[in-house]
Order: sequence, then structure tokens, then C-alpha cells
Amino acid sequence: MQRTKTWLNSILVLMLLVLSASLTAQETDKDKQKANLPEVIWRDPGDIASLNLFYGAGGKEDAPDPNTIFIFVREDTQTSNPKFDIEDDQGVQWRVKLGQETQAETAATRLLWAAGYFVDEDYYLAKLKVAGMPKLHHGEDFVSPGGTVHGARLERKEKDVKKLGNWDWFDNPFLGKREMNGLRVMMSLLNNWDLKEVNNSIYEIDGERRYLVTDLGATFGNTGSTLTRSKGSPKDYAGSKFIRKATPGFIDFVLHSRPFFLMAIHVPYYRERTRMEKITKHIPRADVKWLGRRLSMLSEEQIRDCFRAAGYGPEEIDIYTKVMRKRITQLNAL
Repeated sequence: MQRTKTWLNSILVLMLLVLSASLTAQETDKDKQKANLPEVIWRDPGDIASLNLFYGAGGKEDAPDPNTIFIFVREDTQTSNPKFDIEDDQGVQWRVKLGQETQAETAATRLLWAAGYFVDEDYYLAKLKVAGMPKLHHGEDFVSPGGTVHGARLERKEKDVKKLGNWDWFDNPFLGKREMNGLRVMMSLLNNWDLKEVNNSIYEIDGERRYLVTDLGATFGNTGSTLTRSKGSPKDYAGSKFIRKATPGFIDFVLHSRPFFLMAIHVPYYRERTRMEKITKHIPRADVKWLGRRLSMLSEEQIRDCFRAAGYGPEEIDIYTKVMRKRITQLNAL
């Protein structure tokens, strides 16, 4: 009897070891598959002239219903801009951002998407109702009694999207490639002065690793130091310079990010900001013209739709559209 029991125990242990080895092998295979996922930063959007830039990447079908009552989920107290999550009556969750960046970011995602780059599905609502709205740690000025939130950018949170991490402008799989250089031009076109690694994300979605610029709030103003830069300012955007230097082979665009010289005592910050200025410099002329040709397919109405979707007024839309068309013309004249 004892021998039988011992034998059965041995068989059980052996079976467990085999099962464990099999599961480990399966996990290893999955890890290898994930490691071999194709990495992409750009995809041809097709007929650019037919794109709906009012609704952007998510289209009308994914747009939030401004008349529904959203449910408050949680606040993110770790970010510099007021942010919190809400859920609509269809069970879709949204990340709400409040403050100065909301309109600029909404418009910027549409232009990047039209150029073929991956973006979050962002929408702007001038007003929305949120049930169960607590007093926010940040952004309470944008909330009126009864849970009415004003001037909000809503980012659709997709359940099948997994964030893998961040990527660096100076260390990524696309260095030197046309699509990466085009993205560098786009950052200058938008006057994006906050090109930190933390603002770039890698998403695993649909069997791919997609590289995105996921924080575009510091756009459509003036680049510069902490004393001079702005965002979402039509007047500043119109008064800013675009192309710094053009040679037969390369183009340098204007990006001021270096802090005021007294900030040099904060060495890491000063070094990071100074390094950013290299992102829009020494870009091959051929790659610049490639992007310019693609953007030239956009109609004036499509460009206006980017800024209409972001809730800008008629005069602001006129200014932004005029400057954007002028910059696209400059790219094609190189």
C-alpha cells in the first residue's frame, strides 16, 4: 500500500512538472511573439482630401454625446494638468483634461492624424454634465455647481490598447527614416515646445507596437523659455517664426526650448530643454518636401475644421488657418 501511494505521488509530481514546463514554454512563446511585434510610427491615411478633420481619428461614431450625463470615476492627482476619468451611458470611459491645453491638443491630433501619424481619439466639449462630481484637487475653477464641467478635452480610453512605455526622440527604431523626420517637421509646424520623452507613448494594439506623441497640449502658441512660451494662443502662433535655415540638403526649423540662462543652475532641466532644440534641426530636405506635399492635399475647410472641433471662435479659426496654410506653402516652396 505504501509503495502504491509513493508511486502515485511520484506520478502526480511528474505531471505537475510537465504541466509547469508546458505553461512556461507557452509564456515564453507569447513573450517571443510580443517581442517580434511590428513597430510602426506612420500609416498612409489614404485619400487625405476626404478625411473628416472635425471628428478626427475616432470619427463621428466614437464621439462622446454632449447631452448624456457622465459618471465620475476617479481623479488623477499626479499630473500637471487637471485630469480625471468619467464613464458614459454606453460604458465607455474617457480621460478628461482641463485647462489651457485642451483646445490646442484637440486641434493638433487632427493635423497629425491627417498626416498619417497615430494619435489618441480626442474630442473637445465646451460643456458636459458629470454625476457624482467631487471637489477636484486641481481644476475646480472649471467646474460649476451641479457637476457642469467647462472646456474639456475628452480622450477615449480603449480597453484593447496596452501602453508599453515611452520612447525617446534620440533613441528609437525610426531614426533617420522619412516618417520620423516628417514627425519632427510636424512638431515644428505645431510649435510644440514640450518634446519630453514622457509625452511619447508606445501602444500595443492590433498586433503592432505603435509609436505616438500622446501629449500635444503645448502647441499653437510661441516656443521659447519659461518667460516667453505659450500654448493655444493664435496671436503668438501667428507672430512666431517657422523656418530658421535652409541648405541644399537640410532644413532647420525654429524651436526655442532652452530656459532662461539663470535656470542653468538646474543642470538636468537645462540640459533636457536645450537638447530638445535639436529635434527640429538638420532634417533632410527631401523628407520635409514629402510631408509638405501630403499636407498640401488638405483643403482650407479641412484645416478650419481642426480648429472648429477644438472650440475656437471664428476670428481665432481664421488666424490659425491662415498661418497653417502659409506654413504648408513654405514647406512646398523649399
